[in-house]
Amino acid sequence: MRPLPAVTAATALLLSACTPTQPIVQIPKIQVQDVQLTRLDLPGGLASLAAVFNGLPGAPVAHILMDLQVTNPNPLPLRMTNIAADLIIDGQNMGRVDLPNVDLPARGATQQLAEIALPVSTQTAQNILKVARGQLVTYRLDGTFSVNMGLLGVQTFGPYTLSQGQWKQKAVINF
Repeated sequence: MRPLPAVTAATALLLSACTPTQPIVQIPKIQVQDVQLTRLDLPGGLASLAAVFNGLPGAPVAHILMDLQVTNPNPLPLRMTNIAADLIIDGQNMGRVDLPNVDLPARGATQQLAEIALPVSTQTAQNILKVARGQLVTYRLDGTFSVNMGLLGVQTFGPYTLSQGQWKQKAVINF
């Protein structure tokens, strides 16, 4: 076996030092500061209950407000074109959360309010009722985020579990 010339060895060492050991963009941290079921719309009374069972438009809608803190661990500012996640309550997918155009300062954080309107179906009604009655539920936000990387274009990362925790609020209904 021939020994490597000094120039070749130095070049190999430099190239290995340039090999990234961490991802180009570190995952932003999303923390739910507060989550509230703000109202339940029951359009059409009993007709709306029939719509739920038949999968028709006009079904009830649960309105949820999430206060999120999004933290950027990267040394450069990030222009997130979208954070898209599924809201999972007690293991069940309740619907989609989309946060477009989130600007994050370098190694900084920003607050985002997510207003979510979730259609209530026979599959999701039980979990919405738990929240409305003030019962404790677990939640998770599973999804992706997209970053505008300038000349590299928009890059999408994930899926990841973006946030998780427990949710209990004051009861908004008493049945």
